[in-house]
Amino acid sequence: MALHSLYVDLNSFFASVEQQLRPELRGRPLGVLPVMADTTCCIAASIDAKRFGIRTGTPVWQARKLCRDIVFVQARPSIYVEIHHRIIAAVESCTPVGAVLSIDEMACDLMGSEREEARAVALGKQIKQAIYDQVGEVLHSSVGIAPNRFLAKTASNMQKPDGLVVIRQHELPQRLYGLKLGALNGIGRAMEQRLNQLGIHTVEQLCTARRDTLRRAWGGIGGEHYYAKLRGENVAPAPTQRSSVGHSHVLAPELRDPDSALAVLYRLLHKAAMRLRHYGYCAGGLGLHLHYLKTAAGHPRWVDQARFAPHADTLQLNPVLAELWQRRPSDPGPILKVGVTLTDLVEHSQVTRDLFDPDDRHETLNSVLDRINQRYGPNTLYFGGAHHGRGAAPMRIAFSHVPELQVENDG
Repeated sequence: MALHSLYVDLNSFFASVEQQLRPELRGRPLGVLPVMADTTCCIAASIDAKRFGIRTGTPVWQARKLCRDIVFVQARPSIYVEIHHRIIAAVESCTPVGAVLSIDEMACDLMGSEREEARAVALGKQIKQAIYDQVGEVLHSSVGIAPNRFLAKTASNMQKPDGLVVIRQHELPQRLYGLKLGALNGIGRAMEQRLNQLGIHTVEQLCTARRDTLRRAWGGIGGEHYYAKLRGENVAPAPTQRSSVGHSHVLAPELRDPDSALAVLYRLLHKAAMRLRHYGYCAGGLGLHLHYLKTAAGHPRWVDQARFAPHADTLQLNPVLAELWQRRPSDPGPILKVGVTLTDLVEHSQVTRDLFDPDDRHETLNSVLDRINQRYGPNTLYFGGAHHGRGAAPMRIAFSHVPELQVENDG
């Protein structure tokens, strides 16, 4: 079976972008933070910082303990999105990008003679050089080449940083035996526990397990697909539908009082509602979650949700958030992190209008607000509840979501 997929994974992307744009940071252990506060965690670590054991999720206090010379910078998501698009263009100058999987990962389908190993490897090297030449010499990437996308991603993780690894069909499945279960895409902590319950503790045991065993582990056809992918077969991805739209934010120390936290929540809600309309969806649920500073009992958190007839009207969402906020119990301490999630999404075209509000009287207002904020900046017009939080909650980048600057840029 020929090689069919080439996977590009940028190494320490956020930190590398900062080092590319700020030469004085190159070669130094660097941690990227969502907000400059000692109570937060690194959302990215430079290659130099990783050598000290600092990773995504490492608390600031622990990072300082592991490396006293570490430098911290605040994340600049809009910059990372712009560089992301430049990297896509650089890869496209070598071969078409088949799928963008995250802000720092993309897959390319190998065609024709590119499926021969020598040509595939040459293409991988060409892509690396194009990123250096067109975007920046600090932006290293690991390239994986394999019979399918799943194995190509696996290969890209096998040699970091700046690797290029080929997994050949005749090497399967033995080539995977040295990996840990958690190193394979699709096996998180919960899935690993389910596999352990079925007697599967190693990748070798996973690869030699029967098809029906994996079907039981995944609870259906997903297990059969995983069985096939481990053997180099190409499995068409299942169609996906957006299930939620949300935002969360770690509060700066001066915003951890209830009034400021609520203002930031309104800001998050208005951003989420704007995205909801941009995607052409309505929401039938609103979730609120609050995380508090650590106490002797651990990390207190509170979650609640309200449901309603699907709509995408910010004016109707505001009182729902206010009601949820009033339902929260007494705060056990300062609020560290807040978040809102719009759930139960339905395509706008599939929603039946309210019999008593057939014209959706706020639709024009929402549309005007969206157009003005997209053109002149996100805080040009906003609802009063978000006033004290308008400078907070800048753009964030999730693992599987690349923000659209037209909708989510914060100036």
